[in-house]
Formats: sequence, C-alpha cells, structure tokens
Amino acid sequence: MSANTIEINRARQSFAGVSAIWLFGYGSLIYKVDFPFLEQRPATIRGWQRRFWQGSHDHRGTPEAPGRVVTLVEQPDAVCKGMAYRVSPAVFEHLDVREKNGYLRFTTRLTFDDGSHGEGVVYIATEDNEAFLGHAPDEDIARQIARASGPSGPNSEYLLRLADSLRQLGDDCTHTFAIERHLKTVSFDDE
Repeated sequence: MSANTIEINRARQSFAGVSAIWLFGYGSLIYKVDFPFLEQRPATIRGWQRRFWQGSHDHRGTPEAPGRVVTLVEQPDAVCKGMAYRVSPAVFEHLDVREKNGYLRFTTRLTFDDGSHGEGVVYIATEDNEAFLGHAPDEDIARQIARASGPSGPNSEYLLRLADSLRQLGDDCTHTFAIERHLKTVSFDDE
C-alpha cells in the first residue's frame, strides 16, 4: 500500500449525517492539537499497543533518512492510553493530510476514565504500508530517532514530548520510556 493514504481514508468512511465523532490520539495527537475540538477526555482502547515501528518520511525524517513514530500493533491483552477528542467530521480534511504517511482510519471502542464508552476513529499505520519499519531493538530505534529530523523538527523532540505527555496522562508505556532512556545515552562514537 502506498504511504500516501489521503484518498484511501476519504473513501474509507462516510461521516454523512454525523455532527461529531470521537478521535483517539496515542502519539503526537496527544500533544500537538492543531485542530478544533468540541471536547477532550483521556481514554483507552483495548487490544492495541503503542510501538515506534512506523517510518516518518514527511514530518520527523526524510525519504533518505526516515524517523520513527508510533503506530499501534495488535496485542490481545494490551490497553493503550491516550487522548480522545470529540470533533466535527470536517476536521478529517486536515487530519487525513497530517496522518497521510501510511495511516488508515479505523473504528474503535473507547473507554473513558469514568468507565463510560464511546465509538470513535483511530489512525493506525499497518504493516502493509510502504513506510512501515517494524520491530527493532530499543537501542537501535533510539539511535535512528537521535539522527532523524524532518520538516516538523527533530525526531527526538517527538519522542520526548510523547513521553512527557504519557507521564501527564499517568500511562506507563514501557516501550516509549525504554527508547527514551536509550536516547539519552546514545553515542555516535562507534559509527
């Protein structure tokens, strides 16, 4: 599948007759809220875990030196914490462009902090997109993140802002925090 998913997403779901829908953010959508929303609430989704397995050729890296950003991978027992935004469907005109590098919109069930539930949309970069990098040791991921930079800034900024945001949400994302620890000790002397 092409890394550019704008048109795929626009054909994937119809929001006809819908005035508002929940959007679940688990990466930069937690801290970089560059879209209008009607309501914001911490939430979780089940069966998915956050992983730095998606390449970023357009925001936090370049085609020649991609960065790494998070996507979700299926894990039956996992719970992924993030932020939910109730948005107008018009917001997806912007978000489909922002999330175009391999991310597809999926419907998901959200659980809010008060125990209530809602249906929403989440962007997930699946392993069949051209930008998917997959698993690597945490230290290698940290090294790649330390080197990468793109139009949206250094890849390390993405990791550090996400880690801080997850702490503020009370999430203990061992994958993100392990990569953050490695990033702080990366040395380029062995290159």
